Formats: sequence, C-alpha cells, structure tokens
Amino acid sequence: MTREEKSRVIEDLTAQLADSNVVYIADISNLNAETTSNLRRACFKAGIQLNVVKNTLLEKAMEASANDYGDLPSILKGNTSIMIAENGNAPAKIIKEFRKKSDRPLLKGAYIHQAVFIGDNQLDALVSLKSKEEVIGEIIGLLQSPAKNVVSALKSGGGKIAGIVKTLSER
Repeated sequence: MTREEKSRVIEDLTAQLADSNVVYIADISNLNAETTSNLRRACFKAGIQLNVVKNTLLEKAMEASANDYGDLPSILKGNTSIMIAENGNAPAKIIKEFRKKSDRPLLKGAYIHQAVFIGDNQLDALVSLKSKEEVIGEIIGLLQSPAKNVVSALKSGGGKIAGIVKTLSER
C-alpha cells in the first residue's frame, strides 16, 4: 500500500467517523467464511456498516477526527473490525446474537454519543441502551397518561364536578 493509498484510507475513515456517533470496535477473527458472511448479512439488514481495518490507519483517523475517543486507540491490537450504525444498541444486539453460536465476535470497545465503553464485559450494558426513538416513545406515553386519566374521569364522573373529583381522587 502506497502512502497516497494510506492517506486516502485515513481520510475515508476520518469522514466515516465524523459522520457517525455510534462506532463499535470488534474482533471477528477465527470466524469461518459462512459465519462471516452471515454476520455481514445481518449487519447489512440492520443498517450497520461492517469493515475490517488496519489498526494504525484507524488510530490515525481517530486522532484526525473531532470526536474524543478516549482510550479506544489503546485497544487497537490484533484483528480489528469497525461497526458503524445509527442506533446505539444495534451492533451490540448483533454481536450478542452471534455469540449464542460461537465465541466471536468479541467486543473490544464502543463510542456512542461521546461515551466510551471498553471491553467485552460492556456488551450487556450496550444491548440494554435505548434508542432515541424508544426514549421519546416512553416520554410521550408518560405525558399522555395524565391526560387519559382526566378524560376517563370525565366519562365516568357523569360530567359533574363532584363525580370527576371523586374519580380522580380514587386513582
């Protein structure tokens, strides 16, 4: 690989990192061809980009990026793949699903909206993260609950103030 090719790869990686707030670093070594293809297919279906990268080039891209990756460059040893996604827990769910059948892929670390997670022991915590849409849905549900109480009180109270107050106080 020439210097120009390396520079191009670093620029491409830096652009990918700048465009994403969710980056997982994994080790997919020792997976056979069929399992690797299944992993790539599952990532594609989930909207996750999966790329095998050279550690030194990824480290330089992280340094050139505006994001603060903390200690993530220190884990760039051995086989390294990056998983870039929109949803913070999607790569973790894919990794967990594949771990039911084999010991790989291993989670080396993750960068999710400025938070850094290092180590395979963080996988369960990452799986349980809620997406922005899930959090918004829960907030809307909580906000709708009091309004539903008032509407049901109006219906069951017979339209009289005393009946409405009584129904609401019982709840």
